[in-house]
Amino acid sequence: MVGDNALGEFLKARRGRVRPSRPSLSAGGRRRVAGLRRDELARLAGISEPYLTRLEQGVDRHPSPQVLRALARALELDADASAHLLALAAPEPAPLPEAGVSAEVHRLLDAWAGSPAYVRDRRFDVLAANKRARALAPMYEPGHNLAREVFLDPGARRLFPDWGRIAAQTAAALRAESDPRDPRTARLVAELAADEDFRRLWALHDARPARDELKRFAHPVVGELALRRQALTVGGAEHQVIIVYQAEPGSSSESALARLP
Repeated sequence: MVGDNALGEFLKARRGRVRPSRPSLSAGGRRRVAGLRRDELARLAGISEPYLTRLEQGVDRHPSPQVLRALARALELDADASAHLLALAAPEPAPLPEAGVSAEVHRLLDAWAGSPAYVRDRRFDVLAANKRARALAPMYEPGHNLAREVFLDPGARRLFPDWGRIAAQTAAALRAESDPRDPRTARLVAELAADEDFRRLWALHDARPARDELKRFAHPVVGELALRRQALTVGGAEHQVIIVYQAEPGSSSESALARLP
């Protein structure tokens, strides 16, 4: 699932998802591959086919930003996927720092007494959580990994009525926010590959960071909640992300949130 040729794997996977319907591409005849052929992508991006072959095979791993932008346009990537492509071609990053959550951030979490809030890193490991987050779901207990919980804990499929959408978001956010060259990330992805749904979603190579979106829960005690998720970066610790859930004022979800044990 995770090799040492992340850039090449991404290019091949996304090439296979582009419909070859542009007038500049050859028409007619039976196509033997899904999506674009290698020569078609090279032509659309304005690079040579041998050079694209070297990129996909991992022989050349650091193309110029100009080449990457041309490939992003040819592959019809959105802003998130384009940013991911640029990151894959950058030099291998330093390992994520293992520093804990600061006392100031702990106080901030506790100050949000009425809202579930927790801190995770870019591997989706939960680093800290307030009481209401831990009451919302066991997966928000520090020490848990959110991707592992979503795909490998059967309880997650009961917790999230929209589990399919949550699973797709989780896989896309893990790809966008983590780095597949990080050894701990690679071990996590290899573990998650035991799940068929994860393998299918990971193979899509979608990359989209966590967004401020509505998320539904089916809590075993207080019932259904619809909560707005906010994702905030911790200043001075950009590898850490604060997630806060809020209910619409006056809604049944607000009442249910207040009844959490």
